[in-house]
Amino acid sequence: MPVIANGDGAKLWMRRTTAADMASWFGWLGGVALTVLCFQFISDQTIWAFVWDAPTQAADLLDRAFPPRWAYANQLWRAMWDTINIATLGTVLALAIGVPVAFLAAHNTTPSVVLARPVALFIVVSSRSVNSLIWALILVIIFGPGMFAGILAIGLRSIGFIGKLLYEAIEEIDESQVEAVKATGAGRAQVLAWGIVPQVMPAFAGISVFRWDINIREATVLGLVGAGGIGMQLQASINTLAWPQVTMILLLILGTVVVSEWLSARVRHAII
Repeated sequence: MPVIANGDGAKLWMRRTTAADMASWFGWLGGVALTVLCFQFISDQTIWAFVWDAPTQAADLLDRAFPPRWAYANQLWRAMWDTINIATLGTVLALAIGVPVAFLAAHNTTPSVVLARPVALFIVVSSRSVNSLIWALILVIIFGPGMFAGILAIGLRSIGFIGKLLYEAIEEIDESQVEAVKATGAGRAQVLAWGIVPQVMPAFAGISVFRWDINIREATVLGLVGAGGIGMQLQASINTLAWPQVTMILLLILGTVVVSEWLSARVRHAII
């Protein structure tokens, strides 16, 4: 904190200097001005008549969507099972690629800080930068509609998530255990197997289950772009304005997500 002296020679404590106070006030002023500018831009692009009418439209939509068409559930079980398979196989694919990428990205396990690590980090960033729906759009164009494109989309999206969290866990291991294994004369592969892998296994298991739980949610919407799963039924029902069917699909998705959340929480609790 700055200190100044008054006319009597006594010292006075100030929270900030005058320059710091001015900078703070100008910062707040700039923030308010930016907020007003952004609101003005949004306001110019918004049809406010639709906004004021939104509660009425929402009430009308809910009235048409209830009660759900319970009989339609018999046509959804196979699609929901496909969605779970897309999430599961996509997670397995991501683990098969993401684990080696994580070991290449971690500074204490990479064979080359100059070459291998930057390439691995680029893969991690590239995967995390593209949403699964965008991956699905691209892959549906390449491979055609269906579950295969959905599995690849989930896998490519998950590589970065798994690789990032796992390589950070690898970098945080206790190096004393690694040094103890090296002191026995163990080779590089033995150090990896006995000094590093046992330390990151709990993190690996937790990351895997957590990502599978996330992928269940993401897989439910991939069908909107033709990548298989229950999203295709959802898109078809929306296109035909079959709102009771849409409600039934949303309820089934909600139930599946709740069950997957419960399972992943139990597994993580058992591991940790």
